[in-house]
Amino acid sequence: MDLPVFNTVNGFDYALIALYFIIIIYVGFYAARRNKDTDQYFEGGGQIPWFLAGLSNWVSGFSAFMFVAAAGFTYQWGLGAALLFTSATWAYLVGFLYFAKMWRRCRLSSPLQFLTRRFSPSTTYFYSITAIIPAIVGIGQGLYILCIFVSTALGLNDASLTLGPITLSGFQVLTIVTGFVMVLYTAVGGLWAAVLSDAVQGIIIGVMTIIILPVSYLHLGAGEGILAGVQRLLQEVPPDYFELHGPVANPWFVIGYVINMMLGYNVAWHLVQRYNSVPDERGARKMALLCCILSFIGPLMWILPVMAAKVIFPDMGAIWPQFANPAEASFVSLALFLLPHGMIGFVVSAILSATLGQANDAFNWLAATITRDIVVPLRLKLTGQRLGEKAQLRVAWTTMTIVGVLGVVVAFFIPRFGGAFQFALVYFSLVAAFQMPVALGMIFRRTPWWSAMASSSAALIVAITLMVMDVFPEHDFARNMIVEAIVATLVFAASARWFREDDPKHAGLKDLERDLATPVIAAEGKVDGAAMQVYGLIGSVCLILGAVLLACTFLPGTPTAPAIINLIAGVMLVLLGFGLRRLARAGAREVTNTK
Repeated sequence: MDLPVFNTVNGFDYALIALYFIIIIYVGFYAARRNKDTDQYFEGGGQIPWFLAGLSNWVSGFSAFMFVAAAGFTYQWGLGAALLFTSATWAYLVGFLYFAKMWRRCRLSSPLQFLTRRFSPSTTYFYSITAIIPAIVGIGQGLYILCIFVSTALGLNDASLTLGPITLSGFQVLTIVTGFVMVLYTAVGGLWAAVLSDAVQGIIIGVMTIIILPVSYLHLGAGEGILAGVQRLLQEVPPDYFELHGPVANPWFVIGYVINMMLGYNVAWHLVQRYNSVPDERGARKMALLCCILSFIGPLMWILPVMAAKVIFPDMGAIWPQFANPAEASFVSLALFLLPHGMIGFVVSAILSATLGQANDAFNWLAATITRDIVVPLRLKLTGQRLGEKAQLRVAWTTMTIVGVLGVVVAFFIPRFGGAFQFALVYFSLVAAFQMPVALGMIFRRTPWWSAMASSSAALIVAITLMVMDVFPEHDFARNMIVEAIVATLVFAASARWFREDDPKHAGLKDLERDLATPVIAAEGKVDGAAMQVYGLIGSVCLILGAVLLACTFLPGTPTAPAIINLIAGVMLVLLGFGLRRLARAGAREVTNTK
């Protein structure tokens, strides 16, 4: 068959990608000016607007995994992917109904402080130490998946760089550069930098997705419109493409995946941090509801283009024979084929955006945990002196740098463990052992101080034992998830027999229960003027990116990738930019009137 001709990245695309990096770094330094103390650095001072916090949280779960590993899954198995990748919708709905308000009522200064209050300081130390390695592996996984996409788009797979005795592949160089930028802007700006950059990233992802969805079906329609493209899809895909088959038809896999979503989107530590960054519990619930809506609409808008790729590129193996799973290049192939120069740089930036958003969350909560839950208490216990604010910030910066370097190292070694999707499943299935006791501890609060440590340890030991014994190897993900959930629940429930309300170690639990029964209500009429200013910043970024895309309209296009696509995307961004700046001015006037 004739191989498609792709629009490889050129100088204009590189310029747009470089502009994106500059903007993200600037956002980090802009956010740094807001960080007067560690409360601002780790929590945003509890004054981050719910819409920004919700958008940030959604983007942080929408990493390059969606455009690489999940795209490959969709290409292979069809509409059943919608069942899996929209399942976060139901998890966030549970958050809206229960977890959002409860996390905000905890009034936490760092995510793992919940463990100290609910269980014991020993539990916090245990979770802090056991969380470090999974967090680093998660960052490395995100970088690896991201750089699969970007190195392919930039044509760096065959490139190399020699520095004395060391030779680095193009993939490795890209991983190092991306890791450096990620550490720099997050370490400098803290949670505000993460939220602001996530907002920019959400806009980039949204515009890119809105563009590529109709364009892919217009191409399928061959000049006869989008509906003709849909009809062609229905006629040319395999008969079972719109049925549940493959892993999605396995009820054990689906159950395991749903458990993973319920835990990951309700008790993940970065999510706890986001819920405590908004002014009140009403804002936390709005944040969860926004994520619920976006988690349904967003995945559908990129699943549908990938399904079109099944017809446009019927043999991905012939196009990308060098990949372990060529289907994972389906989305990037679609972008390089149907989008003009300018938008291609925009798409690469969007994928960078998604993964950077996920990784900076891991950086932030891990730095908060190590600083506030380990270093500060140990310093106080050993010397009787509390670590100062500036010293705490230095510890946080150092932590982020070390974690970032280790994440890059992990990304170098992930190719030895198989495809991106399979590695992600194994990773998430083992992390669940630590998440289940957290969810149970929030709901059931009559267990002893050691119950979380006992239940998570038991769950992990059983899961690893089954892995070593190679029990049910064809269902390894479902096996780990379901067994860990059952074992953790049984041990946690059994531990209730040893609960003593008069135990001195439960003093923190009594305070926590009092807080959980007390709603968090923001001061009436209070308007955060600084929070409204950030809408102006985001609007300015939209105007800059929109102007660049409008200028790219004058670049030559192709019949399959006309330059008018740049015009449409540019106009969308400019209109959004003016709208956000107007919102910021209106907010500033409201602040003035309330003084």
